[in-house]
Amino acid sequence: MATRKPSFTDQIEELLIATILGAMTLITFAGVVIRYVFDTPGAKPVVEALGLPTNLLWGLEATVFLFAWLVLLGASYAVKTHSHLGVDAIVNMLSAPARRVLALISVTLCLFFSMLMVKAAYDYWAVFADLPPTSGRWVPTGFDSSVRSQSFYEVQDVPMLGMFRFLEDLINYGDAYEKMPKVVPYIVLPISMVLLLVRFAQVAVLIWRGEADRLVASHEVEEELEEVRAQQNAQDVRGDI
Repeated sequence: MATRKPSFTDQIEELLIATILGAMTLITFAGVVIRYVFDTPGAKPVVEALGLPTNLLWGLEATVFLFAWLVLLGASYAVKTHSHLGVDAIVNMLSAPARRVLALISVTLCLFFSMLMVKAAYDYWAVFADLPPTSGRWVPTGFDSSVRSQSFYEVQDVPMLGMFRFLEDLINYGDAYEKMPKVVPYIVLPISMVLLLVRFAQVAVLIWRGEADRLVASHEVEEELEEVRAQQNAQDVRGDI
């Protein structure tokens, strides 16, 4: 059995997560330098002469949004890579059929939870995108067009970027944004919840096929699985030779 190579979607997700981490680090570092180096009496004349910034008011808010993106996108990626923490001491005491039954119950509950979160995430984001939220308390029964649009809502500090100016005509009826509209950072809510639902569905298929007997495993079990895979790979290589 060969080791599974990272798929294209794996690489995209890993690149996105790494980019978010890098952006958070750079913004935080820049804020420290500006505050403790640029914004000092001795450096201010030089900073003003060079036209450098003396504050980064939007840095904290941008970092908070990036951290939210990191957590929400990372949750679905962790399901896909079985990286969530798990306590399986009791599960390991059960027989294989019992473990499979418990795994199916667990993944069913996770799928139900994810579907609820998809609806809630879309309903929360839709008003900022000038879209109608869904009606119905638990299950969407249609769209509620009576809800007032909140597409004009902006974040507090993050400035508007030119690449998003098309949103002014698309959802803000031609009015200009001074700050970033909330529809941009909040779009991660429906995206991440849909990804979470897809990842749990993929795990459900693996459990149904008998290729997995749990949602997550403890680190000890993961290490044992890696050792087994390494042994199988070594045997395959010797067999090919």
